[in-house]
Amino acid sequence: MTPSRGRLTVVVLAAAAVLVVAGAVLWPRVDDALTVGTALGRTHEPKPWAAALSAPTVPTRESAGTAAPTSAPTPAFDLAQHSSSDPASPWVVVNKQHPLPADHVPPDIVEVEGVQVRGLAAADLTAMLTTARAEGVALGVRSGYRSYDVQAAARADIEARRGFAHAERYSARPGHSEHQTGLAVDVVSGSTPSCDLQTCFATTPEGTWVAARAGEFGFVVRYTEQNTDVTGYAPEGWHLRWVGRELTAWLAANGTPSLEEALGVTGGPEYVGG
Repeated sequence: MTPSRGRLTVVVLAAAAVLVVAGAVLWPRVDDALTVGTALGRTHEPKPWAAALSAPTVPTRESAGTAAPTSAPTPAFDLAQHSSSDPASPWVVVNKQHPLPADHVPPDIVEVEGVQVRGLAAADLTAMLTTARAEGVALGVRSGYRSYDVQAAARADIEARRGFAHAERYSARPGHSEHQTGLAVDVVSGSTPSCDLQTCFATTPEGTWVAARAGEFGFVVRYTEQNTDVTGYAPEGWHLRWVGRELTAWLAANGTPSLEEALGVTGGPEYVGG
């Protein structure tokens, strides 16, 4: 090799090295930096900004201007969805202050195990009896709808046997009984029949079961020790009133002991008009 050609080769190789180094500085990508470092016999750690430049940009809800979804508030239970005074309403309140018309007859009477009830309550009554029995509780039903005339005859019989004062405390006057709505039933105990329609019914397996479970089927134990002053009637653990599962769930959740208090209806131990 001649001296001139050797000097030319050195110059070309030097220029190439300069271009490689300049390229590493001017285009500082992570993979280029590693390549150049390897070519030069050095190891270079990637720069933080190199990763940021190479990472793809992912739009977020905030950057896209889309607000995060929010859950809708749970609507309040509407205690005014049914009338408390219309005799045909599932929530009609009947007590000593609020009687039913003597000629009122429910529009949709059907039979469940030989007892007359409104069609509104029939499916839940059947389900309650079936469930209780499946769980080993001998729950039965004795009476349901009673017309005004049947009430009058029953009241007269009690007065004749036990006296007026006893009848006033334990038996409704005609027109003041929930049985006329077709939404009330008297249940009985298959295990302890001697307690049927007696205070001790509440202590029987059947009485204990309905106190704990009747609400699941839309029924309330209408007359209890807790609400006697409001309902005006002595406790009757066997007397159940259908109002529907939504209302019984609300009563339980809010610890409200009577329909009067839930629906804002007057009550008490005195009959309207004395």
